[in-house]
Amino acid sequence: MNTVRTADEETVGAQKAAVVTGAGSGIGRAVALELLAAGWSVALAGRRPETLEETAALAPAGSSALPVRADVSRPEDVAALFTAVRERFGRLDLLFNNAGTFGPGGVPVEELPYEAWRHVVDTNLNGAFLCAQAAYRQMKEQSPQGGRIINNGSISAHTPRPHSVAYTATKHALTGLTKSLSLDGRRYGIAVGQIDIGNAATDMTAGMQTGALQANGETSPEPVMDVADVARTVRHMAELPLEANVQFATVMATAMPYVGRG
Repeated sequence: MNTVRTADEETVGAQKAAVVTGAGSGIGRAVALELLAAGWSVALAGRRPETLEETAALAPAGSSALPVRADVSRPEDVAALFTAVRERFGRLDLLFNNAGTFGPGGVPVEELPYEAWRHVVDTNLNGAFLCAQAAYRQMKEQSPQGGRIINNGSISAHTPRPHSVAYTATKHALTGLTKSLSLDGRRYGIAVGQIDIGNAATDMTAGMQTGALQANGETSPEPVMDVADVARTVRHMAELPLEANVQFATVMATAMPYVGRG
């Protein structure tokens, strides 16, 4: 019968294994490299094999990175990803559910094509569910039993930006996914939390420093923070014993217009 790991059991034995989705760039790449530098084995998941190979090439010598081409919105790709992880690493200790898309930028709700809405929902919400479900199954069945799932919720899980209805709706939904998985995972030693990130400096946020649309209709520059600070926060959450969990963490550029947004 599977048993939940104790804190002592977690600190000894085989190298811990993680899956990071969206690992080819931005936050996903930073988190994957942080974990690899800390001695984790990491499956790098994403849609573009070339960027995954670039991430793997940045990893410290001797680290264990496994690039796996996967579109998280496709159930067959997700199944193949977690099969590859099980075959390569033998177990799964962490899923960082990070893959996501903002969708068309600056499009008012009345002009947003259904296809664009559906693409954002399929990636941000359905993809997160499919990966969490696959991780949950593996963590429940493996011995020692248990593991951790961290969902990337974003500041938009709390407060929207203008013209972001699809992204904001999916990020609010991720909060419900996090809470439900956290509750259901208790009996199996599966800890589930969420990190809500604001203005980490990545390619996706590059335009914010020159000007981002505000709730009052004006365009203003916004401060950003080093993506490495996000990666260190995820690592801290990931390396807690399973008896402890960061349910929700907000990590943001200190002076970004979030608290006063709108």
